[in-house]
Amino acid sequence: MGAKGAPSRRRQAGRRPRYLPTGSFPFLLLLLLLCIQLGGGQKKKENLLAEKVEQLMEWSSRRSIFRMNGDKFRKFIKTPPRNYSMIVMFTALQPQRQCSVCRQANEEYQILANSWRYSSAFCNKLFFSMVDYDEGTDVFQQLNMNSAPTFMHFPPKGRPKRADTFDLQRIGFAAEQLAKWIADRTDVHIRVFRPPNYSGTIALALLVSLVGGLLYLRRNNLEFIYNKTGWAMVSLCIVFAMTSGQMWNHIRGPPYAHKNPHNGQVTLLSPWGWFF
Repeated sequence: MGAKGAPSRRRQAGRRPRYLPTGSFPFLLLLLLLCIQLGGGQKKKENLLAEKVEQLMEWSSRRSIFRMNGDKFRKFIKTPPRNYSMIVMFTALQPQRQCSVCRQANEEYQILANSWRYSSAFCNKLFFSMVDYDEGTDVFQQLNMNSAPTFMHFPPKGRPKRADTFDLQRIGFAAEQLAKWIADRTDVHIRVFRPPNYSGTIALALLVSLVGGLLYLRRNNLEFIYNKTGWAMVSLCIVFAMTSGQMWNHIRGPPYAHKNPHNGQVTLLSPWGWFF
């Protein structure tokens, strides 16, 4: 046993420990520092994103649409990181601007934002904001925007595309149309809830009261009820109202202006009249 074990011991004694090349230690140290730096940068981005989302959720809890100036626009919309979609209405609501369309579009925008804010599907993936020209002139200049109102969608990643600008001239600015456009761009479906409108009920009640009062005053002489000429005039008025362009507009809900797809010219009156 001793004779057989001697060569083995001599081979083990003759082996030398292997060491890594001296030049590999700086490389490993550099790789370790790079991993630490990347991990720290990722953690910093996550913390920054969490702060931005928390701030946006706090603003949304106060009001469904929060106003932005140039600094807020660059921080929460233009500067990454961002994992949320932002719908921005560029408008001019100050009285000196005399933009009646901006006020009408703002009412529809408020209805849409409130419908999203108080729905069960509300989350931190979609926010609604507004940039007024007098509060964010630099934003309008940065985007080369010279008209209002304008609706834009800023996606979580990348720059806005052409379809991320709402075609206001062709579609109009009804809350339902805006909700459909948002669903196409973000896959977030918003069910629009409009506040109750009692003007029709009040008008009907006033009409019934007027007719009732007239019949009460003429209760001793109701021959006018059997007047064929009077009923013919009433019937003609109803026929003309039901076949008018206003009734067509009420049913179809066309946009206020028409954009020619060939030359891009915007017209307020359709060249095809009521058959447009």
